[in-house]
Amino acid sequence: AMCTKPVLLCLDEPAAGLNPKESAELNQLISYIKNEHRIGIILIEHDMSVVMKISDHIIVLDHGSKIADGTPEAIKEDPAVIAAYLGEEA
Repeated sequence: AMCTKPVLLCLDEPAAGLNPKESAELNQLISYIKNEHRIGIILIEHDMSVVMKISDHIIVLDHGSKIADGTPEAIKEDPAVIAAYLGEEA
């Protein structure tokens, strides 16, 4: 995908099936691509540790509806995200 010099890269569940060491290496690779090649990345991912470590901006969906939109710090504290992903009341 990189040989065409894209301005946007879409990654769909790139950490699926990876162990923690492999996920950490993936985080480094994605961060390198984003920073060195100045490419926008759309990341679709359920592994929140991957999402939180490499994202500048996050949109959270729950059953197809947007429930949160913001920085990783804001998303971690969002009551709707906590309720949807940790099973607590919003």
